[in-house]
Amino acid sequence: MSNEPNIIEVDRTPKAARSRRRRESEPRADRKYIAVSGNIGSGKSSLVEFLCQHWQIKPFFEPNEENPYLKDFYENMSRWSFHSQIHFLTAKFKLHLELDAASQDVIQDRTIWEDAEIFAENLYRQGQMSEREYDTYRQLYESIKYQVRPPDLMLYLRCPVSTVRKRIEMRGRQMEQDIPEDYLDRLQRLYEDWIDDYELSPVVIVPTDEIDYITNLVDCHDLLTTIEKYV
Repeated sequence: MSNEPNIIEVDRTPKAARSRRRRESEPRADRKYIAVSGNIGSGKSSLVEFLCQHWQIKPFFEPNEENPYLKDFYENMSRWSFHSQIHFLTAKFKLHLELDAASQDVIQDRTIWEDAEIFAENLYRQGQMSEREYDTYRQLYESIKYQVRPPDLMLYLRCPVSTVRKRIEMRGRQMEQDIPEDYLDRLQRLYEDWIDDYELSPVVIVPTDEIDYITNLVDCHDLLTTIEKYV
């Protein structure tokens, strides 16, 4: 039995959408957009930095440090969830517009789809965001999501919550230390449901608790070769 990490490739993109995207991308055929998705602590920023070292590609990181509500949110989620998610949605939309205007290849650490389909959805389901707030949030999201260009490739980082928790502790961001494990569990389930239904682009699922692309040359080669097939 093979012990090799299982990098999974999936493409549910409708054929008509593939043809349309090819036509739309012809004027900028050399410009590629990679998105990196996954739970808190799954390794998104590390993978973005790694890929930027191998290719001439411009990174766009999630603007966590710029969110003035984030500290308050972690201390009182129900009070600050709407404010925090609206800020993230606004900042992420601005970021998408910037990367879409870039002339070179780009890679993004977490997308606008995750903000809405994972984080806001979770807060609403858990009663941390009221129905009125959630309806307002969804109306804004539905108004802007079709203005955002889908990626050429979505990298989904799959990582067990036990490993995610250890990584959160190791990286030492104070505001993350008290995140309840059941909160991470709920995010994980929403992520798995979301990626199962995702069809905006091809998906490469990377088991970041099993693959060591930093020090293992075989893992590094396998990962880079898989990504290069799409971009």
